[in-house]
Amino acid sequence: MQLVGQKGNRKQYGHRSAGRARGRFGVVLAALLVAGLGTACGSSESAAPDKTEKTKAGKGAESGAAGALAQAKAAQQARVAAAKRWGLVKTPLMAPAAPKEKPEISTREGFEVEGGDELPHVFTTVPTEDKVVFLTIDDGAEKDPEFLKMMRELKIPYTAFLSDYLVRDNYPYFKEMQAAGVTLNNHTLNHRYMPGLSYDQQREEICGQQDTIQRVFGKRPTLFRPPYGNYNQDTLKAAKSCGIKAVPLWNAEAFVNRMDYREWDRDLHPGDIILTHFRGKDDWKGSMPDMIRHVMKTVTDKGYAVARLEDYL
Repeated sequence: MQLVGQKGNRKQYGHRSAGRARGRFGVVLAALLVAGLGTACGSSESAAPDKTEKTKAGKGAESGAAGALAQAKAAQQARVAAAKRWGLVKTPLMAPAAPKEKPEISTREGFEVEGGDELPHVFTTVPTEDKVVFLTIDDGAEKDPEFLKMMRELKIPYTAFLSDYLVRDNYPYFKEMQAAGVTLNNHTLNHRYMPGLSYDQQREEICGQQDTIQRVFGKRPTLFRPPYGNYNQDTLKAAKSCGIKAVPLWNAEAFVNRMDYREWDRDLHPGDIILTHFRGKDDWKGSMPDMIRHVMKTVTDKGYAVARLEDYL
């Protein structure tokens, strides 16, 4: 896609007392006094459990709060330790809770196709005021077990867009990724240049990968990213017919030693989508963990947290 400038659009006890005995005869008086005492005792005994229960409830709430605080502290300590273990200069920032109301997504200006209002929206940034960015990883060529371990221990969320021709030799690797909470999305069967294909060919590439991901991983994707970020009207029509709801592209791209930016200011913005690839030393001067170290240094230095893309869509 052509690199274009983006316009700003950051969007309480009841107590029962004993009755006083009244009468002219001492025996009756004595009897009533005894009865009255019995009633008073009964009232006291019935009230005691209420007080006890309230005391227990209060202590339970205090204990629960203390337990939650201790748990949060332990989780942060583990996060700090993991950052040091993996060579991160700073501990990654924690993303805020997922928004209760999802942002309204629209196609980015300059990325429209004719009749696109009824088609999946194409966007590079999610409209949010949260200082978060989203990490997405494409294709599936490199299958580094250290990467899975690193991301799991650091608890960094990311979204994968897979091409079957690169994934099919090691589905278990991506099943492990999925079990850790990563959403596996569509990047076509064979990573072909979509505008160069007919509508039927594009639909085969997209729907075929939808079917494959559902068959192998048990869940049909709703997100699609066209190879190279290139698409036309037929691409979006085919994607919609295959069950695709949105087409997230990217606003920055990460490598093992640098970040490239789409915008003129060459910087990150709230809601930016970051693209990177499953690549290793055969293609980069470093490994996927090296790439993550560089990305997280950049993101953290700029005061951003990595959030889960699906929480905002």
